[in-house]
Amino acid sequence: MKASSVRGPAVLMGLALALASGCAGASGAGSRVGSQTGAPSPSIPVVASTNVYGDIVQQIGGGKVKVVSIISDPAQDPHSYEASTQNRLELSKAKVVIENGGGYDDFVGRMLHSAKNSSPAVISAVKVSGKAPKTGGEFNEHVWYDFPAMGKLADRIADALAKAAPADADVFRHNAEAFKDKLTALESKEQQVKTAHAGTAVAVTEPVPLYMTGAMGLRNKTPADFSKAVEEGGDVSAQSLQRTLALFTGKQVKALIYNKQTSGPPTEKVKAAAEDNGIPVIPVTETLPPGENYIGWMTANVEAIKSALDR
Repeated sequence: MKASSVRGPAVLMGLALALASGCAGASGAGSRVGSQTGAPSPSIPVVASTNVYGDIVQQIGGGKVKVVSIISDPAQDPHSYEASTQNRLELSKAKVVIENGGGYDDFVGRMLHSAKNSSPAVISAVKVSGKAPKTGGEFNEHVWYDFPAMGKLADRIADALAKAAPADADVFRHNAEAFKDKLTALESKEQQVKTAHAGTAVAVTEPVPLYMTGAMGLRNKTPADFSKAVEEGGDVSAQSLQRTLALFTGKQVKALIYNKQTSGPPTEKVKAAAEDNGIPVIPVTETLPPGENYIGWMTANVEAIKSALDR
């Protein structure tokens, strides 16, 4: 009886331990499955040439991407930017790279060419837009001012992120659709301007906003040699400057759209001429202003043009 009384608890204890061990094993297995399906996936490293594209990919990738924008300072000129060692390091880690293309941010191509052991998915906004430059012809590479082009880009980004993280593909495509809905709303605003002001003449200091003004049905009366010289950082001839100034003194245009990131003596004279003659000056930028997102920024641009023309 004594031996039996000792053995009984031992057996019960053994069973308890076995059950506890079994439960622990099941819990451990469950944890491993959860880490594969329920736990957050590692962030996808993405490099964008400018913060414009950095913001767009962030809106599509959400918390599932880690985005580095090489150019985010308005004082930096993508045309002449020289990549740093840190840029090269970030690029070497990237799974997805987004560039503008079209000669705008050639530093990305140079870095990719020299990068070792790096083969990210590279997305060119210009190529995706279908607005590839013609051989020998002038080309407006500022495609981020074209909303249909950015809709195509959103789909391409979602596809690239889905390939990098297949488990999150539905999230990326859902976010891309939400982003495109906002673009559609912006296109409707452009159409409203077109309905009210189609054919209205405007001037620009550079071609930056011309996809937007074209969608609004506005006519750009700026002498081509003036805006080209300003964009390329070349000398503006006296004759070209005088023809441009005459647009304002002669009240030939309803507004001046002014790229405030590339100001200089010729553009300052043009801006002053517009202001002196009561013609609205609408500032635009090439990179995303601090604290802004792409949709909010573009909404402000559309509304500024509409407000100027409605005067």
